[in-house]
Amino acid sequence: MSDAIRGTVRGESPVPLSVLDLVTVGSGRTATQALATSVEIGRLAERRGYHRHWVAEHHSMPGVASSSPAVILAHLAAHTRGIRLGSGGVMLPNHAPLVIAEQFGTLEALAPGRIDLGLGRAPGTDGATAAALRRSRTPDEGADDFPRQLAELTRFLDDDFPDGHPYARVHAVPGPVQGPAGRPPIWLLGSSGFSARLAGTLGLPFAFAHHFSARNTLPALDLYRESFRPSEALDAPYALIGVSALAAEDEKEARRQVLTGALSMLRLRTGRPGLIPTPEEAEAYRFAPAEREFVDGWLANVVHGTADAVRSGLDGLRERTGADELMITANAHGGEARSRSYGLIADAYGLPDGPG
Repeated sequence: MSDAIRGTVRGESPVPLSVLDLVTVGSGRTATQALATSVEIGRLAERRGYHRHWVAEHHSMPGVASSSPAVILAHLAAHTRGIRLGSGGVMLPNHAPLVIAEQFGTLEALAPGRIDLGLGRAPGTDGATAAALRRSRTPDEGADDFPRQLAELTRFLDDDFPDGHPYARVHAVPGPVQGPAGRPPIWLLGSSGFSARLAGTLGLPFAFAHHFSARNTLPALDLYRESFRPSEALDAPYALIGVSALAAEDEKEARRQVLTGALSMLRLRTGRPGLIPTPEEAEAYRFAPAEREFVDGWLANVVHGTADAVRSGLDGLRERTGADELMITANAHGGEARSRSYGLIADAYGLPDGPG
């Protein structure tokens, strides 16, 4: 399964480049338009030589239309031909393991050899929404029960519950019971040390959310590598990091675009989630001192500027972290700015420009 995990370096990039898509909805736009933009980005990423296109599970956030990763991935699979598609991630405590095994078995049947199953242990939302999602669970079942849920999901994906197990006669269909097609590789996602250690112990690839937990990046990656034990999936650690980055024709325009994402995050963190504001709205917003401090801190971890400046920033980040793959998320109001950014970054790295 290692070949399905390790990316292919294209152009002048020292590591594979991939896309993390939050399916953001800008002010004055609709979820329908946001999902259409995701298809456009998926096609562009495939044409330009990006390795993966992942979508992330979020709930009760008006500006993020990615509550159902499996549905979006099926749509993307129908509109692309070769790029790997996956979840970055599915929040395992929100779902019964059998349901995830069925969903991703179906995706693997739709797009054989192209699907990644990235799993997280956070709810991807606030506490009240998490309670609504998990209403049938007992109180002790949640993020702390993640290892048991992961083991159960893996058994369903491999169809190998032992004789005598209550689920021994339960099969996730489509799945291995129908033939030797295999299953999607499992990735663990995290923003702290818990999933890093678990991924290392199980010999799984690890994706770290540097884009919103930068201070924990190096400790988590060190812990992952120190904990790593070879497995059937991997013979050596493989660490991907999510990076917020946006390129534009000049520094001023790049700053103008990323400010929209920063204001959106400020509103989310202060209990006021909404659609992604326009650049004009973000520029006109009067930040209180504490808000300005938050935004400045947030933007310090967003690689932005001209394409060459973004490449330099990404290369520096890779060198500091030793990441095996960079997964870029471009948060901005409009799909045009996001698509343009992925194209400019591809140009900066000399990625191919194949047929659309």
